[in-house]
Amino acid sequence: MYDVIIIGGGPAGASAAIYTARGNLKTLVIDKAPGAGALALTHKIANYPGVEGEMTGKELLDKMRRQAEGFGAEFIQTTISAVDVEDEEKSIFTAHGTFQAKAVIVATGSKGRNRMLPGEEQLLGRGVSTCATCDGAFYEGKHVAVIGDTEEALEEAHALTKFTDKITFLVPRADLQGVDELPRLPNTEIHFRTRPLEIVGEKSVEGLRIRTAEGTEEMLSVDGVFVFLSGSKPGTDFLDGQVPLDEEGFMILDEFMQSSVPGVFGAGEVRKTPVKQAVVAAADGAIAAMAVDKYINKRSKVVPQYK
Repeated sequence: MYDVIIIGGGPAGASAAIYTARGNLKTLVIDKAPGAGALALTHKIANYPGVEGEMTGKELLDKMRRQAEGFGAEFIQTTISAVDVEDEEKSIFTAHGTFQAKAVIVATGSKGRNRMLPGEEQLLGRGVSTCATCDGAFYEGKHVAVIGDTEEALEEAHALTKFTDKITFLVPRADLQGVDELPRLPNTEIHFRTRPLEIVGEKSVEGLRIRTAEGTEEMLSVDGVFVFLSGSKPGTDFLDGQVPLDEEGFMILDEFMQSSVPGVFGAGEVRKTPVKQAVVAAADGAIAAMAVDKYINKRSKVVPQYK
């Protein structure tokens, strides 16, 4: 019996583990693929507080996990087949057996689209990005392509205009979902009904092969490709109706990351965050951990950790 089981070992889960373990709560982190999360695949991190210079996302995540382990948190790599979180004792069924806890923090992040572009996965973090605020500064004075079909893509393109010399914005549809009127973006060309076919490059992005609205194929010479196609969704399917979700699958949480099911919390991209950043997910994890401490120890309020 653990005090808390954290499902997911990304920045939200690892941060939560640091706080729960340091708070003397017996902590288990279950992560099915430690090297496959969004942060682990990020090639360069340069804006995480307290981290000088650049490091890979995996290096940052490894530091966070070692810190959690130093306080006593346990990490295991396995897949979850089912959960039972409605009772007072939560049960997590995995390929390595059943684990039980008094509380659960869901920090499974979001799942990518069912189909990626050819070359997208191989060059992720090497010219392919899904976060303008994370990686925009690496493309100062360069030409990038933005691929998207939603309002989010437009916002990300706007963020990139502060850094890039030119943006070619490709929209596979006839319009952008959720956008009634297009704003004028500096140094940006928007092409509707234009489909990306392949991201080209060996060790880094060299170009993008597209099919234009006229049906012809062309090769764009770009230094980077930012992909914001709809289809990414939170990894909450395994909750199987036991915890309230909104229509998009995000957990419905209060300001302390607690769901309406006693003892079940969420953190990171399982909730509808205003921005997707490692530091935001880590902050969620810290809040969820302190709320778990309040829940397990039956405190009247959340007690921050100062030392």
